[in-house]
Amino acid sequence: MALSLSLARPAPLAVSAGAGAGARKLPAASLAFPAKSFFGAPLAATAASVASPLPGKPATSTSLEVVAAGKKGYKMKTHKASAKRFRVTGRGKIVRRCAGKQHLLAKKNTKRKKRLSKMVQVNKSDYDNVTGALPYLKVNRKAN
Repeated sequence: MALSLSLARPAPLAVSAGAGAGARKLPAASLAFPAKSFFGAPLAATAASVASPLPGKPATSTSLEVVAAGKKGYKMKTHKASAKRFRVTGRGKIVRRCAGKQHLLAKKNTKRKKRLSKMVQVNKSDYDNVTGALPYLKVNRKAN
């Protein structure tokens, strides 16, 4: 069973907002379709009448071309173990946790454990190793 959708304006109707004697009437103009489509273009516009988005360029046909997934190229894989160990700050620095905070904590004093709890910046010489494992990180190489 095929359904068809008409874009023509319907006849104005007067519809009451509720049941009863004191119900107010909605204006007929609020029930009509707008003169423009959802995207702001006039409903009667054709492909030939739509101007080119770039000045000086001729308007192209309106058919959309679907790009095959095979033509995009190889998608780099993220090393998931590295993704759990490194984060990027708002300024684009790569940070990591300090080593030595997992076990044998009884013999470490409180000051040392507190210092080891903080995140520290990855050394600049290791940025290539980290970005190789995490190719989609948004890293600022100039961040101090």
